[in-house]
Amino acid sequence: MKRVKVLGMVIVSKFWTNLFSFGRANAITIYPFIFLKSTSFKCNENLIRHERIHLRQALELGILFFYVWYLIEFVFRFIQLKDFHGAYLHISFEREAYDKEGEPDYLNRRRLWSFWRYL
Repeated sequence: MKRVKVLGMVIVSKFWTNLFSFGRANAITIYPFIFLKSTSFKCNENLIRHERIHLRQALELGILFFYVWYLIEFVFRFIQLKDFHGAYLHISFEREAYDKEGEPDYLNRRRLWSFWRYL
């Protein structure tokens, strides 16, 4: 199977990052863009890799379905944990991205639907 290289267009914008993340994130992926709160985050390889993992997840599931699933899973985790940050950290997509963001070659060897094991 041919691997698709996922780069994403990186945009530094405090306004859009705050808008899409309700002011809670330093970066956020809205396919095909990665929004960063500050230029200083462009050098953070783990953060950029984390967001690129989300780009791959979105491509696998279909972009709209990825965001619908993300939102539904967040709501389920929020009801379960009654904690915004805890719910966010327990979303399967986030668990995979945080777990693998420190591995430079992860996207080259990642298997289809790898987030599934984090449910």
